[in-house]
Amino acid sequence: MTGKIHSLESFGTVDGPGIRFVVFMQGCPLRCLYCHNPDTWETRSTPAYEMTPEELLQEVLKYKNFIARGGVTVTGGEPLLQAGFLSRFFQLCRQEKIHTALDTSGCILNEKVKQLLGYTDLVLLDIKASSPRLHKTLTGIEPDVPLLFLEYLSEQHIPVWIRHVVVPGLTADPSQLEQLAEKLTRFPHISKVELLPYHTLGENKYKQSDIDYPLKGVEALSGEALEQARDIFRKHRLPV
Repeated sequence: MTGKIHSLESFGTVDGPGIRFVVFMQGCPLRCLYCHNPDTWETRSTPAYEMTPEELLQEVLKYKNFIARGGVTVTGGEPLLQAGFLSRFFQLCRQEKIHTALDTSGCILNEKVKQLLGYTDLVLLDIKASSPRLHKTLTGIEPDVPLLFLEYLSEQHIPVWIRHVVVPGLTADPSQLEQLAEKLTRFPHISKVELLPYHTLGENKYKQSDIDYPLKGVEALSGEALEQARDIFRKHRLPV
């Protein structure tokens, strides 16, 4: 069994608690308008790495002392496309007492994914939008499965951080933020909500890949707008 891996990052500090070894998987079924990794979309693209779970673990172990208070985070692309590979990899990490985090949109929920979640210490769940219409506009898919995914995490008592990108003119709308915050109050197992400000740093990747940038002209979210968004979630007693 091998996994298609786009790239590896040895010292990640923004993808879970502590210093983390970050694995970017190749392939994603979503086409989020603000995605800053369009080079990870296609599963047929030649990955920078094609490794077995054991080979990937050996890469991680080179940095075990540095990530002792952090762990491993798998992101993408969409990691759930390679759930079988990651189940074995996370199982090996658990044997080495390495903390595992899964950064996902929650767009797939099947038996292979449930097996993977059984070896996952923390889920970083990217909630794209509160309303079904906006979710479809942003991602190209319906929001039904991500909500079922969050409910499954709650049932299994799997720790979760919610991630939500705040985009001017789209998800930054106060009514959308209110609606999302209200939905999240139903899930007491959420230990953190990360509101991520939209930025334009990925625009160059679109140019390099000869892809039209869908949010061209949209400015990065201001610090003031981000703080206003956080206030909405604080009002609902969510841990931002």
